Amino acid sequence: MTLGIDEAGRGCLVGSLFVAGVVCSEKTALEFLKMGLKDSKKLSPKKRFFLEDKIKTHDEVGFFVVKKSANEIDNLGLGACLKLAIQEIVENGCSLADGIKIDGNTAFGLNKRYPNIQTIIKGDGTIAQIAMASVLAKAAKDREMLKLHALFKEYGWDKNCGYGTKQHIEAIIKLGATPFHRHSFTLKNRS
Repeated sequence: MTLGIDEAGRGCLVGSLFVAGVVCSEKTALEFLKMGLKDSKKLSPKKRFFLEDKIKTHDEVGFFVVKKSANEIDNLGLGACLKLAIQEIVENGCSLADGIKIDGNTAFGLNKRYPNIQTIIKGDGTIAQIAMASVLAKAAKDREMLKLHALFKEYGWDKNCGYGTKQHIEAIIKLGATPFHRHSFTLKNRS
């Protein structure tokens, strides 16, 4: 059994950071690959939400989704929020897994306490459990941004998901930041 961990929303200017963990066997992971599972950024929103439902309702899949709000990110810092979320998932999921695989290049020092942690750059493209976690995190982020878009349509969050696109930055310059923006993130060299 492998626990895969990934995040969504790390580079956004607005909204929460979502970190997800998925634990399952290689056999179960193969079922999802046959359904078209891949890195969530390469899936359509419709396919992402379809796979999210399949992951959450599968009897042999354990999953965890941790949300860190824009306010928490502003107060604690993005790195600290990411570490806390990963730590929460590892603490809850480590008893279910033989190996823990985190997308990216840092285990935030958690590998000292959990020697079975492995970091894998672009792991969401190579490890099925990380790709499954990627789907859960991205679907949660998409859902949050669609709700926020209903309140602030001018920022285009239904399309840019809170990332710093030209339309989003122009809206911030013209209208200012919303209460949902991460105030610790600045628009450097963008004027």
